[in-house]
Order: sequence, then C-alpha cells, then structure tokens
Amino acid sequence: MAKIEDRFEKVYSQGTLNVTEIWVDRETGVNYVFHASGYAGGLTPLLDRDGKPVVSSIMG
Repeated sequence: MAKIEDRFEKVYSQGTLNVTEIWVDRETGVNYVFHASGYAGGLTPLLDRDGKPVVSSIMG
C-alpha cells in the first residue's frame, strides 16, 4: 500500500491567494480539483461533460 504522499501527484497549479490545483491519484488515475481561497478550500473529482470522473492513464 502506497504512502499518502506517494499516492497523489500534483499536475497543475495556478494562483497564490486563490489557488486551483489538479491532483491525480496514482493508483486509480482519477483526477481531482482542489480550490482554496483564504482559509476555505475544497476537493472534488474532476468531471467530464457527461458527469463522469476524468481518469488519466497510469504510468508505472
């Protein structure tokens, strides 16, 4: 089982005060969007136009 810090990879980052990032789960390939503004933030799966999670191919 992978350690949590090895499981997720940040593939995109934008902003400093209002931060938007995309993280990929290295085990499942599912993409997540993280957004933070001040002391608030949230994480959710990144969805395609059909409402299904975006899944990247996993490179070993």
